[in-house]
Amino acid sequence: MWIVPESVISELITPEASFDAVESVFGAMASGDAYNFPVVREAIGHEDALYGFKGGFDQSGLVLGLKAGGYWPNNLEARGIINHQSTVFLFDPDTGKAKAMVGGNLLTALRTAAASSVSIKHLARKDARVLGMIGAGHQSHFQLRAAVKHRPFEKVVAWNYHPDMLPKLGETAAELGLPFEAVSLEDLGAQADVIISITSAFAPSLLDAHVTEGTHLACMGTDTKGKQEVEAALLARAVVFTDEVAQSISIGEAQHAVAEGLIAEADVHQIGAVINGAHPGRSSDAEITIFDGTGVGLQDLAVAQAVVDIAVEKGVAIEVDF
Repeated sequence: MWIVPESVISELITPEASFDAVESVFGAMASGDAYNFPVVREAIGHEDALYGFKGGFDQSGLVLGLKAGGYWPNNLEARGIINHQSTVFLFDPDTGKAKAMVGGNLLTALRTAAASSVSIKHLARKDARVLGMIGAGHQSHFQLRAAVKHRPFEKVVAWNYHPDMLPKLGETAAELGLPFEAVSLEDLGAQADVIISITSAFAPSLLDAHVTEGTHLACMGTDTKGKQEVEAALLARAVVFTDEVAQSISIGEAQHAVAEGLIAEADVHQIGAVINGAHPGRSSDAEITIFDGTGVGLQDLAVAQAVVDIAVEKGVAIEVDF
């Protein structure tokens, strides 16, 4: 079995490679060549942590495995480590034997950012120039860096539950050569052509009234029953896309709109269908599009497999008899 420690992964995988892996696996899901297993996601009653498992099987690429981990909200302040902690396990689909164990923290940030940037590439207006960011935690910086690769943004506007975290996000925008402004949610919705929300909220911050015609939203924080980043009424006004429909309506942003009877399961479309050309995607510049990024196990497995291949090739993977 190969072990690829968290400490070496930043030297092995790039955001571009992560994007390619995620875009490809979304297409494989939509064509029926890959599928995700049901998610286990629980509040464990210790440290306010959410812990779970996401797995799947890509038959075309013969990638089988799972990611174990979750969100420990006290980590950063109490221990100086990031709140999201995870590990990816890969298995040989021919034998069931453990094949690799890969640090999942950076991979989670990269694949989450890749997913939102895939949605921007395929769904945002071509003339999108202002990027709105809701959330300023660890993953927001990855989101910002990935987003600017797919539209020529000229400005970043941002809002966060804790405003004192926004200056650091502003530093990332400055590194990318973009002006940055901390704004109200009303101003953010009025200015932004693309909005990325990446919070762990259990109540909506962005309201239907905040969002103007033609906006593309990537809602990346809702991956657990009860979580919510945007008002359910907004989904009824938009065309909704997702990574995995079953997750979207049960643990994703669409769970609330479906529960309230505002949309049906049939109103939620796979982003992979747009990638494969089976769905036209955005139909006009006035249309509001939403990508409900719930985070699927196949994303993690695709990026982890790419990391293992590179690590073995470069001789930095650790081989153990297991």
